[in-house]
Amino acid sequence: MKLIGLTGGIGSGKSLVSSVFYKLGIPIYNADYEAKKLSNSDCIIKNELTKLFGKSIYTNKNEINKKLLSSIIFNDKDALNKVNSIIHPIVRQHFINWTNNYKNKKYIIKEAAIMFESGAYKDMDSIITISAPIDIRIKRVIKRDNVERKQVENRIKNQMNEEERIKKSDYIIYNDEKKLLLAQILKIHNKLYNL
Repeated sequence: MKLIGLTGGIGSGKSLVSSVFYKLGIPIYNADYEAKKLSNSDCIIKNELTKLFGKSIYTNKNEINKKLLSSIIFNDKDALNKVNSIIHPIVRQHFINWTNNYKNKKYIIKEAAIMFESGAYKDMDSIITISAPIDIRIKRVIKRDNVERKQVENRIKNQMNEEERIKKSDYIIYNDEKKLLLAQILKIHNKLYNL
C-alpha cells in the first residue's frame, strides 16, 4: 500500500479533489478534520493547549474555541509553531493507526493543508498538490467561511508558497476553473493504481 499526500493552499480545492478520489474507492484521511476532532478529545492536546493559552481556549461545552485559537495562531507564528508541535505528533500516530485498516488497498490518501510545513510529507511515498490562482482561492475562502479578505491573506501567509509546494510535489492538479479536474484526477489515479 502506497501512502499519498494531498495538499494545497487554503481554497485550492483539496476537499473537492479528495471527494473524487473517495468516489474512486480510495480511503481518505483528512488530517485537518482529524486534528480538530483530536483537539476536542485527546487529553494530552487539551492539557497542553490549556497550559499554553489558559482555560478559555476551550468553550463551556469543552470544545476548542476555534475563533480564539485562530485569532492567536494566525497572528503569531511562534504560537502557531507551538500548537503544531503539540497536535502534529498525535495526528501522525492516529494516521498510522488508521492506515492499518487499509493494508489491502493499492494506495490511500492523507489530505493535509500543511503537508510540508508539518513534516508529514516525509512519511508519504508521493505528494499531489492542488494548485489554483491566489485570487480564485481568496474568493472561495471568503464565500466558504464568510470571512474578510484580510483574514484569508493572513492564513495564506502562514502556508508555504505555491511555487515551493509545486517544486516539492510529484503530481500537480490545476484547479483553475479552466482545466478539466476529473481528467487530471483520473490520470493520477490510473498511474498510482498501476504502480
